[in-house]
Parts: sequence; structure tokens; C-alpha cells
Amino acid sequence: MNIFIPAIILKSVILKFVGIKKLRQNYILKEETISIRNRAKENKMFSVLISSLLAGLATFLGSLIVIILGKPGQKTLAWLLGFAAGIMLTVVIIDLIPSGLAYSSLVITVLGFFLGNLLLFFLDLLISWLPPVKKMYKTQETGHLLKMGYLIATGIALHDLPEGIAIAVGYSATEDLGIIIALAIGLHNIPEGMATTAPFKMGGMKNLSIILLILLVSLVTPLGALLGLILVYISPSLIGLLLALAGGAMTYIVKRELWPESRRRHPHYAYLGAFCGVILMLLAENLL
Repeated sequence: MNIFIPAIILKSVILKFVGIKKLRQNYILKEETISIRNRAKENKMFSVLISSLLAGLATFLGSLIVIILGKPGQKTLAWLLGFAAGIMLTVVIIDLIPSGLAYSSLVITVLGFFLGNLLLFFLDLLISWLPPVKKMYKTQETGHLLKMGYLIATGIALHDLPEGIAIAVGYSATEDLGIIIALAIGLHNIPEGMATTAPFKMGGMKNLSIILLILLVSLVTPLGALLGLILVYISPSLIGLLLALAGGAMTYIVKRELWPESRRRHPHYAYLGAFCGVILMLLAENLL
């Protein structure tokens, strides 16, 4: 009996020790899993911010082209704008809308697409309601050109915010989709940078002032991406709605800005650019 009791106590101690050891191993395993997930989230956040920053800096690239080489010809601008339109429309049709349907219902996707168009419509109205300084620049051509440049820059900055959100939402769905959206937006931002810089340049603004202003506009895209990451983190169920919203916003940009402006400059080069943009995105879709 005396030997039996210590044996039971020893067994209890051993089992308790083994149990604690297993708990410790499980805790370590859980901590490692959490650490891996956190690293994956950090890597995704880094990828989103870098991609959105590069897409935003494409505006700066377009600005540099005008500063260094001068204003591009009508055919070149028509091709670039058509190229951007073809890319963006292809992204909407083959990526954003199907992904929106995969992450949500048909009703949510249609609602998001409608809200995206509505958002950009009100942004356009906001830009058109900005008070023109007629008294100040009534007879000065340079003043008129500078005012035009500021309005274009404001419009691009307002458009870049939802575009940054689109990049973040794309990455939240799949990394490939995020890369494609960032590429499309980046290519679209190059002619926008040109369009913003040309009136500033012709209005007599100094190159350094133009560069600083365009750099400021370029930072709006990563700011939008950061906002998109926050929205997705708060509610992952918003991914489907935001993908469709991004699709609606990009469709509005193509329909109301890129395509009409491209065709106005040169219809044939506009169609050629659009065709090249569609082909490029179809090839990119197969490669990624």
C-alpha cells in the first residue's frame, strides 16, 4: 500500500508534466502559425503599397516625358489614351466583374458597379463646380492654362483615390488580380501625367514646381490603397462589393474620359491603341 501511493503520485506527476509539455508544444505551434500569417499579411501589405506607389508614380513619368521631350503629338496621345482605355475595360470584363461575382452575389455585384459609376459621376460634378477665377485670369492666356492645369490635377487626384482602393481590393482577392489592376492603372496614369503637365508647361510654370505638384498627386494612389486595406480588414465581406465598385469606377473613366478624348484626337489611332491594350491584357492574363 505504501509503495502503491507513491507510484500513483509519480504517475500523476509524469502525466501532468507530459500534458504541460504538449500544451507548450501546441502553444509554440500556434504562435508559429500566427507568426507565419502575420508575415504573409505584412508581405501582402508591402506588395499593395509598392504596387500602388509605382502606379501612382506613372503619373510622374508622364509628366517627365512632357518636361523632357515636350508635348506629344495628337496621334501619340490618341494611341496612349486608347491603349489605357483598352487595358482598363479588359480588366473590368475579364477580372473585376467575375471576381466580384465569385466573392458575392449578382445583386451585390450590380450594386457595386452602379455605385462605382455614381461615385465617379459625383467626383466629376465636384470638379466642374470648382469656382473658376475669371476676374484674375480674364485676359491672361497663361493664367487660363494654369487654371486648366490645376483643375486637371484636382480631377486626377480625386480619381486616383478609388483607383488605389481598387489595387488593394484586387490584391485581397488574388495577387495576380492586384498586379493586373496596378498595371492597368499605371499605364492609364502616364497620359494623365502628360495631360496635367502640358498646360502647366505652356502656362509658364517652373519645372521644379510642376515636378513637386505631380509628385503630390502621385501619392494619392498609395493613399487610396491604404484606405482599401483598412476597409477590407474591417470587413472581408466587402471584397466583392469593392471589386464591383472598382469596376464601375474604371468603366466610368473609360466611357466619359479616356475613350472620347482619344477619339477626339485621332479616331484611327484611338482604335489601334485600344486594340493593343486589349491584346496586352489578354496575354498578361494567360501569363500570370
